Amino acid sequence: MSDREPPRRRVPGPARPARPDARRRPAPGTRPARRPAPGRGPAPRTIRLGSPRPRLRMVGLALTLVMLAFVARLLQVQAVDASAYAAKADQNRYVGRTLAAVRGEITDRNGNELATSVDAYDITADPTLFTQEITKTSDAPEQAAELLAPILGRDTAAIAKKLRTPHTRYVLLARRRTPQVWKQIKDLKNTLAAKAESEKDGVSVLAGVLAEPTSKRVYPNGGLAAGILGWVNAEGRGGGGVEQQLNKELAGQDGRIRYAQSGGRLVPTAGSAETPAVAGSDVELTIDRDIQWAAQNAITEQVKKSKADRGYVVVQDTRTGQILAMANSPGFDPNDLTKADPAALGNAALQDAYEPGSTAKVMSMAAVLQENVATPMTHVTVPNRLHRGDRIFQDDIDHETWYLTLNGVLAKSSNIGTILAAGQLGKTQAEANRVLYSYLRKFGIGRPTGLGFPGETRGILAPPGTWSTSQQYTIPFGQGVSINAVQAASVYSTVANGGVRVEPTLVRGTKGADGRFTPAPKPEETRVVSEKTAKTLARMLESVVDDEQGTGAKARIPGYRVAGKTGTANRVDPATGRYRGYTSSFAGFAPADKPRVTVYCAIQNATKGNYFGGQICGPIFKQVMEFALKTLQVPPTGAGAANLPVTFTP
Repeated sequence: MSDREPPRRRVPGPARPARPDARRRPAPGTRPARRPAPGRGPAPRTIRLGSPRPRLRMVGLALTLVMLAFVARLLQVQAVDASAYAAKADQNRYVGRTLAAVRGEITDRNGNELATSVDAYDITADPTLFTQEITKTSDAPEQAAELLAPILGRDTAAIAKKLRTPHTRYVLLARRRTPQVWKQIKDLKNTLAAKAESEKDGVSVLAGVLAEPTSKRVYPNGGLAAGILGWVNAEGRGGGGVEQQLNKELAGQDGRIRYAQSGGRLVPTAGSAETPAVAGSDVELTIDRDIQWAAQNAITEQVKKSKADRGYVVVQDTRTGQILAMANSPGFDPNDLTKADPAALGNAALQDAYEPGSTAKVMSMAAVLQENVATPMTHVTVPNRLHRGDRIFQDDIDHETWYLTLNGVLAKSSNIGTILAAGQLGKTQAEANRVLYSYLRKFGIGRPTGLGFPGETRGILAPPGTWSTSQQYTIPFGQGVSINAVQAASVYSTVANGGVRVEPTLVRGTKGADGRFTPAPKPEETRVVSEKTAKTLARMLESVVDDEQGTGAKARIPGYRVAGKTGTANRVDPATGRYRGYTSSFAGFAPADKPRVTVYCAIQNATKGNYFGGQICGPIFKQVMEFALKTLQVPPTGAGAANLPVTFTP
């Protein structure tokens, strides 16, 4: 026991400070020390962390779901609905615009411009560029409208309403404005844009105003030949006359361009698709601008002087049937239809149907001569009154019994003499009616002229079986039958052309975009009476002008032989359908022995001064015929007049 050392006692001393990084680990096989009981002094607290794996799994799952959503949407956009979304993108990015074709010109027979087209602009706007989000102001449309209205000549409220149009990027503010108007708008836009740049957050209220190049129809000669030419409406289509009749040829074919845009501007690097426009064909008319001017000036002055409702002059080439002039009064200026009288629009020379009166007697005489029932020398005793059917007929003046030749009946324009001569066309009145009707039809009465003009009337010629008792006797001297002015001129051209009717023409041909001229189809020709009958009629018509007893002395032209006929008919008032006033007319051709030109004049309801055709239309015939003969350089033939007898001694 003595060699054992006694156990050493641990003397309490000061505790060693623990190293911060020291960790006590229990000895293998031992239990961890218990936490000191409360009240035994402070002891280090151990924080135990949870496992991060569950949270990482949650985050990964969420990210995976988000990525799957993106992938699914991407597949929908790029694969499933790719074409639909591409189309929507193109719709918003690409815009289409019509490329207006240049309308063809209309010229006279010598190439003088009668209708042409000049550069113009359609003023448009993009309403999306006038919204509050873009302009930073709620009244941008109203501000823009106040600036544009005086320039465009439009109502401010109407412009503002268009600029507020929802769900569209295109509105039309004004059609076919001149380059000067667009320049004025551009200058104003540039001024506002410069001001907006100098200000903080400044915006121009006109940024969304755009323009599309187009063309505007102009008529260099104002109202000259307006009834023939017509006009072009706001949509660019012919609204009357040749412009309407030949609209397809004149208009050409519009093109189309599709391009990328941003903010209303072209993106040049994004490419475009274009179908070019095809220009319209030029149309060459048969009329002569100078002769047209002379005819229009003459009829306009006389209509004003006589205070008449209207009047017309037709000038025709007797050999070819080509219309050299077709003048109406009153007329209109197709450059500004706002000042035109609606009643004056159109072409009255083709659209008015009226009873011609004594100028139609030439057809009755043609039938009498062709049927060999009389000659120019045949004696016709003309009483002061003639009872036929339920009426008593008389001439334009009271007279003692006249002893006239058939030539004298035409020269003195006797209604009674014409009734007596036409009655010889058949053994019965019904047969005479049928014969006369057949000749009227061959002369073109009651039928289209062949011009195909918009609104043209064919006149009124009832079948002979329906003629009333009075019509049987009035139709031979031009009452009870209706015609238009071109039909009347064509009758005299037929006589002048040796009895062959050449269908009237107004268009010589067209010239396409390739510059090639295509002549109009050859007009139809019809033999109406023999050449002998036609020449006899021409000599008889000379007596109307040259003989002292003739009614057409005011149509004489020094140096030329003139054949013609006067007419003064009771006129049916279109407004009431009753007879009121007179239709005054004169028709003829020259030179009478070698015809070249036919001139027809008619004036409706002259209310001041003389109303007889020979007195107010004879001078117009002379004035226009003289001008036409000089223009066409037609010399006098130098031959003497026929001087057929007018009367006989009983």
